[in-house]
Amino acid sequence: MNAASRLLAIALVAAMPFAAQAAQDTAKGAPTADAAFVKEASAAGLAEVALGQMGASQGQSSEVKTFGQQMVTDHGKANTELKGIADTKGLQVSTSPTSKDEAASKAIGAKSGADFDKAFGQKMVMDHRKAVALFAKESTSGKDPELKAFATKTLPTLKEHLDMAQKLPGASMSHAAKAETP
Repeated sequence: MNAASRLLAIALVAAMPFAAQAAQDTAKGAPTADAAFVKEASAAGLAEVALGQMGASQGQSSEVKTFGQQMVTDHGKANTELKGIADTKGLQVSTSPTSKDEAASKAIGAKSGADFDKAFGQKMVMDHRKAVALFAKESTSGKDPELKAFATKTLPTLKEHLDMAQKLPGASMSHAAKAETP
């Protein structure tokens, strides 16, 4: 055995534990992209529930109050379903919204009246554009059949939310929301 062959053999033996661990991780649950989907979708869902509660309680217009309550109901249900799927696969869901969403929520919560409604509507448009893109990607390219089916089933509701959000007071004026179109 020459030196190159020995180095190759050593490298292969050294890599075996890593390959075995990767195979074990994939066997336990979904591939990495699906696990990332679970983390991102669950964090976004938690943000929508928190913002929905805020919209329902602080909104000035009946449209914002109604939409906020629908976010609590629909995203709460989706969060529960996603957690159930993730648990069966040993995948971790997010336990809180992203720090960016938490900061935005705090800023929106500091507003009142028409300013609150406008900021809330703009955030809902941006969030739902991102969610539609995230769920569309998972529904077409997800590897885990259950997560892919969940994304496919949830996507029409997210599109409906986006349509509704765009009709909220002040939301259609959002340059920031239009800039973040997927």
